[in-house]
Amino acid sequence: MSIFVLMALIATLGTWFINTLGAATVVFFKKPNAKVLNLMLGFASGVMIAASFWSLLQPAIERAENYSALPPYLVATLGFVFGAVFMWMSDKAVGLARGRAEHSDGNKNERLNRIIMLVLSITLHNIPEGLAVGVAFGALQSGAYNNEALMGAITIATGIGLQNFPEGAAVSVPLRREGLSRRKSFLIGAASGMVEPIAGVTGALLVVYVQALLPYALAFAAGAMILVAVHELIPECQQNQSENPYLATMGIVSGFALMMLLDVMLG
Repeated sequence: MSIFVLMALIATLGTWFINTLGAATVVFFKKPNAKVLNLMLGFASGVMIAASFWSLLQPAIERAENYSALPPYLVATLGFVFGAVFMWMSDKAVGLARGRAEHSDGNKNERLNRIIMLVLSITLHNIPEGLAVGVAFGALQSGAYNNEALMGAITIATGIGLQNFPEGAAVSVPLRREGLSRRKSFLIGAASGMVEPIAGVTGALLVVYVQALLPYALAFAAGAMILVAVHELIPECQQNQSENPYLATMGIVSGFALMMLLDVMLG
């Protein structure tokens, strides 16, 4: 196994571990602190948006010059759009399944169906998140192994890991409210992140052994991350902000600024 594939595995095991920590809040708290979760979601959003450009799109454009016959700007655009469309279609599929489940069962199990669809939705969108981490580490194999590229890959894993914490809680806490035991709620919440190490290793293997896919994979991961950040994380972190209306926004700014600072320092 390539050292970079192993690094991708370790990194995605780390993001899964943070997801598990989030799920574990159901054991210790009846309700996680909303302010802390909003701040974490905002910070993760800022990191992911910045990382999408500096650690994914920019390297995709540079590598397209070496690995693709198409113009680099076209490669980056196609990969980015496909990544966003993939996430959009995933959300649509989950929404369609949710609608059918609620229609078939009526109001009796409506809340439980929503929880099941929430678990499926988070599990589904953990796949491109794992791919993003795997691709970032796998890309180091292509002669781009330096401190800047390595820190970019670590930053992507950190950003995804941070937003995995509230995702784990978002699964386990509602399950507890539906009457499941703390143990079952925790195990289901933790299991929702199991796909990330699998997707991470898959993404790393693809770009390590199929170099022509590297620029497309990088741009694809960027598109998926941008859609998750803009469509899901930012609206979610802006809810219930009456007491501290700028808390989540400052989290977004701080996350973006940190990623930018690291890029400039290591550049």
